[in-house]
Amino acid sequence: MLPQEILSLLTLFCVFRASVSVLDEDDDYDLMYVNMDNEIEGPVLGTEETVSCDCQREHTEWDKLFIMLENSQMKENMMLQQMDEILKVDLQTLKAELSQLTTNLAGTFAATIEKVTSHVVSQVEQALVRNTDQVEEAKRLHESEQGKVLEHILLLSHNVSGRLGWLESTWLRRSEAEAQETAFQQDKFSPARGDNLILNSLWKELQQTRAELKASQKWAAQHLLPAGCETAILFPMRSKKIFGSVHPTAGMTLHSFTACIWIKVTEALDKTIVFSYGTKLNPYEIQLYLSQESAVLVVGGDQHKLAVKNVVVPGKWIHLCGAWSSENGSASLWVKGELAATASDIADDHTVPDGGILQLGQEKNGCCVGGGFDEALAFSGKLTGFNMWDRVLSAKEIAAQSGEDACSIRGNIIGWGVTEVLPYGGAQYVS
Repeated sequence: MLPQEILSLLTLFCVFRASVSVLDEDDDYDLMYVNMDNEIEGPVLGTEETVSCDCQREHTEWDKLFIMLENSQMKENMMLQQMDEILKVDLQTLKAELSQLTTNLAGTFAATIEKVTSHVVSQVEQALVRNTDQVEEAKRLHESEQGKVLEHILLLSHNVSGRLGWLESTWLRRSEAEAQETAFQQDKFSPARGDNLILNSLWKELQQTRAELKASQKWAAQHLLPAGCETAILFPMRSKKIFGSVHPTAGMTLHSFTACIWIKVTEALDKTIVFSYGTKLNPYEIQLYLSQESAVLVVGGDQHKLAVKNVVVPGKWIHLCGAWSSENGSASLWVKGELAATASDIADDHTVPDGGILQLGQEKNGCCVGGGFDEALAFSGKLTGFNMWDRVLSAKEIAAQSGEDACSIRGNIIGWGVTEVLPYGGAQYVS
């Protein structure tokens, strides 16, 4: 009976294992060997189970499907793991290549910047050298031109001196001839034929000398600056962009003033501005402008003005001075150092305010879009020797302003050659 009991126990054990394998699929996976083709092979028996059991169950179709699914998931996980490792290696390689590329680019960029910087510095140095050469050449030309002027003047002086000597000797010969005529008791009221020849020759010589002196004066007037001034500002044309900006040395709160300037205008229209000072409230505080052949001084507004006619000649230097005092509104205009016009009640008790804009060759009247200038009011020509005082100068002081060395006398508000005057838009200093 004992062997039958053992067989029954084995049968129960097999049934139990089959039940457990159904409930726990992981046990089946441990017992199953799956090849790479997803084919299910027979179960591997443990070493302890030496007795065969006919009651071993076979896998159902569902078991096989689950086993195949599990194997596919394992292969997928293995492939993902391998892909991660490959990606990590590729990323590290890419990072190293990018680092090397960055290093190479940085070196190349630095070399390029250094090369470009060196090229720019070289170009700047060459430009500076060219500008220096141009300045030196201009200076040499100016000195050469001045030398030619002096040489021309000296030559004319020698010619005039020689002709004067010749005239003196001619008059001496004429005196001797007259003495001889008296000695021979000739008619002293009838000029001798020799005297007529001498006088005609003398007259022709004087005419030639006069013409040469006139030509020399005209040439000097066109090429030399007046009153010993070394520089002038050239306004090459009428333009709404060309002007000069003046920065006074002292404040412009004025109860009186005197302003003087040398000008050579190319052409004067109905209103051609020489200089203008104005504020936002009143752009016509102080103005000196030309109107055809007239010069006009304005103080405190366009309704307060003083004019002098027939004084402006295009192409020739002229010296103008304007003076004003608020005490009784007295104003005066001076031309070439001489009084030309006076008036009273011109903006009496008025005070010129500080904080305005002082300009040469234009006026800031807000005429144009963007705060520009009016081209019709622009000055064209040359100007120099611009000075201003905060008082009324005497007649003797004003006359000195138009003298030979006037540019050495400077105003206490604006002093030519000392006060900052900046040309813009094509205006430039010339000598």
